[in-house]
Amino acid sequence: MICPKCGSTKVIKNGTIHNKKQKYQCNDCRRQFVENPQNKIISDETKNFIDKLLLEKLPLAGIARVVDVSEPWLQDYVNRKYAAVSRVITVMDKPKGRLTIECDELWSFVGGKDDKVWVWLAIDRDTRECVGCFMGSRDRTGAKGLWDSLPPVYRQCAVAYTDFWAAYNEIFPSNRHRSVGKETGETNHIERLNCTFRQRISRLVRKTLSFSKKLENHIGAIWFFIHHYNETIRANFAT
Repeated sequence: MICPKCGSTKVIKNGTIHNKKQKYQCNDCRRQFVENPQNKIISDETKNFIDKLLLEKLPLAGIARVVDVSEPWLQDYVNRKYAAVSRVITVMDKPKGRLTIECDELWSFVGGKDDKVWVWLAIDRDTRECVGCFMGSRDRTGAKGLWDSLPPVYRQCAVAYTDFWAAYNEIFPSNRHRSVGKETGETNHIERLNCTFRQRISRLVRKTLSFSKKLENHIGAIWFFIHHYNETIRANFAT
């Protein structure tokens, strides 16, 4: 056996890989390798299919079984995918004028239920686009993050309907903020969006084994879904 990196013959056996194939290690350069490696090439078609499955309420282990890829490869693909997702809202062009948004907070967690991560969301009442998102604590910082995530036209022109959570009063301009109860129906659309998120993103299901272990992936998965959701809204308006 010859080391493929340095050409040394000082090679020893070093356990096996996941499929029980013999693994070797070079004593000179410490390179680990297998004889006649057969790397599986994942096609772009399969990757596109995986992207669609990531938008459904499926755990990564289930996706790996469906598309016949290894879980380590899939986890690495997902890590890179979510790290590259934009954290900026993209919406249809809006003329300056009176706009109406509804805002709410969605409870979630990462790693354990004691590690709460609140998802702050805002929706345009007329177009149903998700126009704001921030993930963090349920306090003044979270409300500020949601406000800052809104496109400029909404910060300038929108009237915001929220529940009575005090953090909204501290951040949102008082002349364009309305605190209301659920019985008024003024926040029905954002409440429905919360249900959509819980039904489509497995990480947000209240009792689940698919919860996020990594905050970056938790945030990336939610932003990935938001961009898809808004693209669907824009496509419906175009037709």
